[in-house]
Amino acid sequence: MAYRTIKVEKGPGGWGGPLVLTPKPGKDKISSVTGGGIHPLATKIAEMCGGEAVDGFRKPPKESEVLCVVIDCGGTARVGVYPMKKIPTIDIYATSPSGPLANFITAEYFVSGTKENNITVTG
Repeated sequence: MAYRTIKVEKGPGGWGGPLVLTPKPGKDKISSVTGGGIHPLATKIAEMCGGEAVDGFRKPPKESEVLCVVIDCGGTARVGVYPMKKIPTIDIYATSPSGPLANFITAEYFVSGTKENNITVTG
């Protein structure tokens, strides 16, 4: 499958973004860190951009291989950890910057409240 650039926007009540993501060889993993296997949103992102959805809890990929992370965090941990590492982060919950890592949660690396209809192929 060919790689495609996608745009990920905030959903209803969400914050941040949009994120424009282009996979490439060696950086095409969509890491689902939701605790319940691979979240459907991660699967959809992978299908749309040509990447590979992986379970970030059971088989975490190398950070250098991660195109983006899909999380389900309404708190402060995962919401801030990945943006702090400059890994584009997509939260299925409509959260905004808060907690001790709030200064790392920027629109450049974070979007929230995202649903499948908030993702489009660009270019």
